[in-house]
Amino acid sequence: MISLPRQFAIALLTICITCFPSYAKERLNVVFILADDLGWADVGCYGQTKIPTPNIDRLASEGIRFTQHYSGAPVCAPSRCVLMTGKHLGHAEVRGNQQAKLKFPEFNEGQYPLSEQAVTIAQLFQNSGYATGAFGKWGLGPVGSTGEPNRKGFDSFFGYNCQAVAHSYFPPYLWRNQEKIEINKKPIPGREKQLEGDVKASDWIGESYAPKLMIAEAEKFIESNANRPFFLYLPFIEPHVAMHPPKESVEKFPVEWDDKAYRGLNGYLPHPRPRAAYAAMINDLDSYVGRIIKALDKAHLKERTLVIFSSDNGATHEAAGDPHFHVGGADPEFFQSTADLRGYKGSVYEGGIRVPMIARMPGVLEANVVSDTPSYFADWFPTLCDAVGFAKPDGLDGDSLWPILSGKTKTLKNRKPLIWVFPEYGGQVALRIGDLKVLRQGLKTKKPGEWEVYDLSKDRSEQHNLAAQNADIIAQAESILREEVNENKVFPLSIPGVNTTTR
Repeated sequence: MISLPRQFAIALLTICITCFPSYAKERLNVVFILADDLGWADVGCYGQTKIPTPNIDRLASEGIRFTQHYSGAPVCAPSRCVLMTGKHLGHAEVRGNQQAKLKFPEFNEGQYPLSEQAVTIAQLFQNSGYATGAFGKWGLGPVGSTGEPNRKGFDSFFGYNCQAVAHSYFPPYLWRNQEKIEINKKPIPGREKQLEGDVKASDWIGESYAPKLMIAEAEKFIESNANRPFFLYLPFIEPHVAMHPPKESVEKFPVEWDDKAYRGLNGYLPHPRPRAAYAAMINDLDSYVGRIIKALDKAHLKERTLVIFSSDNGATHEAAGDPHFHVGGADPEFFQSTADLRGYKGSVYEGGIRVPMIARMPGVLEANVVSDTPSYFADWFPTLCDAVGFAKPDGLDGDSLWPILSGKTKTLKNRKPLIWVFPEYGGQVALRIGDLKVLRQGLKTKKPGEWEVYDLSKDRSEQHNLAAQNADIIAQAESILREEVNENKVFPLSIPGVNTTTR
């Protein structure tokens, strides 16, 4: 078999697409929408009653809603690494939110980068002649590093490269590929405190609101690539704090909700109406989903575009500065953001990693279906390979969900265990083996926690620890981890009974 150089292969595919439009029309488009810190029950179709999310709910009514889908990790960067590379946290290169400058002093922003060897799903699309675009928050390597978006499969990138910069919705700049684009001459910081006086939202409003710029770029991408196949990745930043959405968005929600201003004591920016602001961010996120669907409809792409919606981890966790609020002034308890699930962002309990997931493609995916099949971010790489007909590269950890999405089966038989090896927030590890969840916490503390076991089919709130009755499952979990955890010197984690450091 003749192996064509990559540039020549792409040129040949482009000629086929240009000269034979029917060739392009037969190929499936993919749009992957990723929310940031959106809790499992923060949208209407998952039980939210206070925040209207009509566009996300419409996606669910027109497609498949998964009730037991999990993110790749309990926090941003490693979760996105699992999604992009199809490797769970025992094999993933990026297992935490470490800043790139700690290992690469030449960079002053961005997170630890993916290596040159890491292969992303976007690279497979790009190498197959697809247009590829990413608009939102990256977090897998600074511009100029081996992990920058343009070196990991994206023709077009516009947004935040660095998660820390993304704490402000009015940043000084966004990146267009390798070019820094100034958007605010007087940027708003992502963090500040106001200990006394009236808290005014107007004090934290800048000139250009970054999300509006990014969604506009995504719409342009769809319009300009309507006649060729594309992969569009939309890692939006809502509802990650800081909270400073537009005034008109906040005013949609009842004044009576907020009896206490947030003064920044739990980090990020103050806000006079924090509950309304949180709701506004999620409602705005929903409006972006609506705009993407409208752009697809306008381009007559509805029937040949697979749209996926999910979140990178659970809702924002508690903080000690002000007990009335979680980090950044969020109030997930008021909104019941995780329903009855235990834990929040940063935790391997269900509330930290169980996330909404909806997939829609009219004519291919059945409408208004609910699936309770356990699944997670590592599954998306093989799933998309099956959806578009790519050969799967070696080393993927997930199981393809395409048989479920396409209606060939209702559940996955003999699915692999779901694995999380998370060195941050005290050091945690978790596995889901069938209906049983096995986990340990505090592995980097002086007193590591013991194994915990929960039967999620009867106890999704993880209230009844069954470890004493399940020594065999714990032994099985340890055996799996011995096989599935590779050495990672950047993100090491000692797991008692499994290793002394990740081997």
